[in-house]
Amino acid sequence: MRDDIRALADRYADKLNRQIEHRLVEMRQDDRSHTLIYKVLGISVQEGIAIDEYQNKGRFLYQYAGLFLQEAAGHCFREKFPDSGPIRIPNSLGQKPKYFEVDCLVNNEALEIKWRDATTDGDHIIKEHTRLQVVHGAGYRPVRVMFYCPMRQQAIRVQEVLESLYKSVNGEYHSGAAAWEYINKRTGVDLLGILNELAEERTAQHGK
Repeated sequence: MRDDIRALADRYADKLNRQIEHRLVEMRQDDRSHTLIYKVLGISVQEGIAIDEYQNKGRFLYQYAGLFLQEAAGHCFREKFPDSGPIRIPNSLGQKPKYFEVDCLVNNEALEIKWRDATTDGDHIIKEHTRLQVVHGAGYRPVRVMFYCPMRQQAIRVQEVLESLYKSVNGEYHSGAAAWEYINKRTGVDLLGILNELAEERTAQHGK
């Protein structure tokens, strides 16, 4: 399993680096006239350009971090439950979206796997409520697994509401340390331990 997760990490690291390199090349051709406003606000051109670059890097990093951790968790479940995997459930309560994605269906448990969720949008709660009703109505038990908790108060409140919604349909909600423990308990794989080992390997290799 460690070798599988390591290979998965290598694949996503390569995708991430290629995306970043491509975007930085594109940005060298960008119109920089907006840095006038940066200077007006006391940010130098050099610092403004660096901020622009890191903002783009951050977008790709968050995207690939989420995709990697979601796939790594799914891999743990597939190892234990070979028939598990993603499915789409038709939206029985409306036209948009046409389907709701389930990241990993394990027997009758419909898992939504998030690396983190820092949203503060009330519409997010409405969409999640609809999603839960559809999943529950289709005969599945909704389970949310979120590895990293938000730190801003409004985002925390959104997660508290979501936890209540999951429990209202006899679902489960696991976040933070409880999410890692849930993966370990359900699959027998210490995913957090494997990732800590890989992080140490990468740190030793790159000296960072």
